[in-house]
This record gives sequence, structure tokens and C-alpha cells, in this order.
Amino acid sequence: MTTLPMFPLGAVLFPYMPMQLRVFEPRYLMLLADILSDEPSEFGIPLIERGSEVGGGEHTFGHGTVAQIVELEGLEGFVGMTVQGDRRFEVTEWLDDQPYPRAKVRELPDLEWDDDLEPLRRRAELAVRRTLAVASEYTDQVWSAVVELSDEPVAAAWQLAAITPLNELDQLSLLGSVSMEQLLSSVESLASDAEQTFRSGLME
Repeated sequence: MTTLPMFPLGAVLFPYMPMQLRVFEPRYLMLLADILSDEPSEFGIPLIERGSEVGGGEHTFGHGTVAQIVELEGLEGFVGMTVQGDRRFEVTEWLDDQPYPRAKVRELPDLEWDDDLEPLRRRAELAVRRTLAVASEYTDQVWSAVVELSDEPVAAAWQLAAITPLNELDQLSLLGSVSMEQLLSSVESLASDAEQTFRSGLME
């Protein structure tokens, strides 16, 4: 068990993935001041279940991802930063949220790669790229259908999970995967379902 400062968000951070944040609330500026002397400087990002990112009082889901700060910039009225997703965690106990949210967490095991999963990984990638191509005809997408993936298979699997155009609850289900096979199978299935949904919208 370890204690982590928490930055609840209305978005899911995946391992190996970057995320840009703007920090302006006094409680989170204080969080930054407390962790910047640590190496690495990190905090937890759980998904908000109910409530708002601003002002406190939010309720969050029970697991998330450790965010490590890789870039920080002071701008007028806020601090801009880029973080990188690292380890996954499960919240075991929420602590007093003064001066900012904190929780005791249990880190979840890393998912292990097996070369026998390569055909499944290729199918999942094909499903994701196909879905992104269809989705781009329907709405603006953050990720291109030809986005480059890591050569490292575990990183590539998490990247596929992150770039699939899904809602936050589906993303959270992927984040909670207990094996690499489950993650890739779920990515393939959810991407295929999303493709059909987008195609239905295009045909209407």
C-alpha cells in the first residue's frame, strides 16, 4: 500500500500515454508544490463518477493510473503540464481531502506479454484503425487511423486501448483488464462495436 495525492478527472489516463493538463485550482497548485521535489513527480488520476473537476466534492471510480510529470510550464492564470501514464492502481481508502485529495492505493500488476498473442494484437490494431477511419468521417478525432504505435508490444497494446474512440466507462473497463489477452480481446470487440455504431450514424 502507498499513499498518493489524487487529481480526479473526467477522462481516463492509460499507461504509456501522454495527457496535457491545466492546473489553476489552489488545492492542485498546492499538490504540485508538494510533489515537485520528488523524483519522479507523480500523482494519481482516477475517473470522476459524479461531480465536477472544479471545486471538490466529486465521487470517483475505484481505480486509475499514476501520472508522472514530464513537462511543466507556468502560464498566465494557470500551470500547464504534460504527464505520462505509468502504473495502474486500485483505491483502498480515501483520506482527508485537505489540502487536496489523497488516497491509499494498491498498485495493480503489470500485464505480461506473450508472443502467442501477436495475432490477437494484429486483429485488435486492425479493428482500431478501421474504426478510427470510419469515425473520422463522422466527427473530429484526436487520433488518426494511421497513427504510429510503439514497437514495444505492451506499450502498443495500451496505446490501442487509449486511441480507440470509446466513452469513458468503456475506457475504464479496459484499464481494469487483468491479462493482456483480456485487454486485446476487449479492444478488438469494443472497437468493432464502435465501428458499427459510427457506420449506422453515417447511413442515417
